[in-house]
Amino acid sequence: MQSNSVLRYGASISLIALIILCLAWELKVAPLKPGGSLLVLKVLPLLLPLRGVLKGRLYTLQWAAMLILLYFMEGVVRAWSDPSPLSALMGGLEITFSLIFYLCAILYLRPAKLAAKQKNQAVK
Repeated sequence: MQSNSVLRYGASISLIALIILCLAWELKVAPLKPGGSLLVLKVLPLLLPLRGVLKGRLYTLQWAAMLILLYFMEGVVRAWSDPSPLSALMGGLEITFSLIFYLCAILYLRPAKLAAKQKNQAVK
């Protein structure tokens, strides 16, 4: 159970870091338009799973792991295509935080998935 709590905290911290990164990126550090842009609204979907992730809810971690892949893709695109080096760095950080979240969530869910599989096979 020790590693399970570490994975839950890792997922929680990386999700919070991603939220802060996206806010800072689109409001101050390297917005698409000076003064910020409406792209800051991309933070809203990240707020939806926050409570469930903090509590370690399996269902929330499952769908949040799929949601986070959108942020991974955005990070890849912007890291390699944005002309600003600062924006490319922010894209790299987005890749890092989304990967950490994804791996922590998947590894956190693994024991529950294995237990469900064993239970299902015992019923058959």
